[in-house]
Amino acid sequence: MNRRNFVKQSSLITGIGATTGFSFLSALFAQDAFKMTALRNNVGYFTERGGTIGWMAANNGIVVVDTQYEDSATHLIEEVKKKSNRQIDLLINTHHHGDHTSGNIAFKGLAKQVVAHENSKKNQERTSRNPENTLLPDTTFNNAKWSKKVGDETMSLHYFGAAHTDGDVVVHFENANIVHMGDLHFNRRPPFIDKSAGANMANWQVVLEKTYNNFDSDTIFVYGHAGEGFDVQGKREDLKAFQNYLQKSLEYVKKGIDGGKTKEALSAVNEIPGAPEWKGNQSRTIDAAYTELFEETK
Repeated sequence: MNRRNFVKQSSLITGIGATTGFSFLSALFAQDAFKMTALRNNVGYFTERGGTIGWMAANNGIVVVDTQYEDSATHLIEEVKKKSNRQIDLLINTHHHGDHTSGNIAFKGLAKQVVAHENSKKNQERTSRNPENTLLPDTTFNNAKWSKKVGDETMSLHYFGAAHTDGDVVVHFENANIVHMGDLHFNRRPPFIDKSAGANMANWQVVLEKTYNNFDSDTIFVYGHAGEGFDVQGKREDLKAFQNYLQKSLEYVKKGIDGGKTKEALSAVNEIPGAPEWKGNQSRTIDAAYTELFEETK
């Protein structure tokens, strides 16, 4: 544990020690506030709070994928600068949600270029609560692929259509063969499906299929979120498992609608039949599936 985190967590313990149990305090004291994980070819990921951040930090190029929140983005910048003190060449937003883009502002004046799909930028503009404290993408694209060489690495952004939102991209560090999925993959955790931003569960399955076919068994995948006890990195087979979860969710809700069940009755489950690994509150998934199958077809 570094000194800053030691002091920070010690202060927290002093303030709450009178009202909390020893086991909670022990767990809190044992955990760093953030973690940098290296994968290969100067590429890795950062976790603190919010969606997982991807990074590449080399002497001839720095790339950051997503930004969490301003405070955690500042921690990421500090850690990346320890690895390479050059200006950040490229900041990528996989999509617009605040737990992936609220930290953009920390990169103002630091990042040479900020890129996202055009729908992602539109969604950021539409949902921003504080435009003066927002750093929007300065580069967008609306076709299937956008690429740029940064140092020895080639960054490729793939857009396969509406899924978690209508603006999600798959980010490929080509030489390292590492893919950042953003929120296109929730590893064994029921997902947020943003119908207000064009999410589509049926096409999400197509997006996952295209992603699976576009990469290989050597590809390391980094996910936006993971369920308790599961990792934010994995392999191609995870995509098939999540694809199955989305398919089984739609089938479950369709069967329920045909049988006259209400949305509330369908939501009273802890897992979707046929996809038991995604345990937890299924109400968000079922609500989105119900909307897609019933309300949007009226």
